[in-house]
Amino acid sequence: MSRYPEYDEISALAEAAGLIVMGALEEDRRSMILLGAGPGFWDVFSTAPEAKDDGADPVDRWSERVVGELAARLDAEAIFPFGGPPYAPFIRWAVDSGRAWQSPVGMLVHDRVGMMISYRGALHLTCSIPLPAPTSENPCVSCESRPCVSACPVGALSDMHGYRLDACHAYLDTGPGRQSCMTRGCAVRLACPVSAGAGRTAAQSALHMEAFHRR
Repeated sequence: MSRYPEYDEISALAEAAGLIVMGALEEDRRSMILLGAGPGFWDVFSTAPEAKDDGADPVDRWSERVVGELAARLDAEAIFPFGGPPYAPFIRWAVDSGRAWQSPVGMLVHDRVGMMISYRGALHLTCSIPLPAPTSENPCVSCESRPCVSACPVGALSDMHGYRLDACHAYLDTGPGRQSCMTRGCAVRLACPVSAGAGRTAAQSALHMEAFHRR
């Protein structure tokens, strides 16, 4: 580009591509824009070539193409949360952006999409641009019922211990209610009241759960 991009311009380009800006921060004296799946993601992705070619990791391949195209247009470096090791520190970036926090069960919670977080990439600009100050507070602070704490049918996620990944996968293999988790999405993520802001469809959740359980 012949001029520095503005934040609102980047946000509009991201939304047109099926993504939303999920946070922004300064990293190495350059602006970092975090991109993720939002309400418009599934409509765009489900009609994309990667969703129809039966290849492996369709969402990651779609992300590489789409975020890569945005990066080229904005003279930015495209960075992804997959493809490692080593892995880019997306969790740190998310927290440093002031728009994501650690929930009572350990997962991140975001001010717009709740626990339905799916960072698809980041744009590391060649310059520093004015960024809006975060205006939201950790939604967990005012969440009195804390439904995420008791939502997991096997207690794989709770505020009493770390993530019991083996228990989660075992339930998804043989548990009596496994189909609900596999087709609707993680019960803990769904329980978060803010997750409704993600506009997540059951088909999208099923795709993510299949990829998660397969790995």
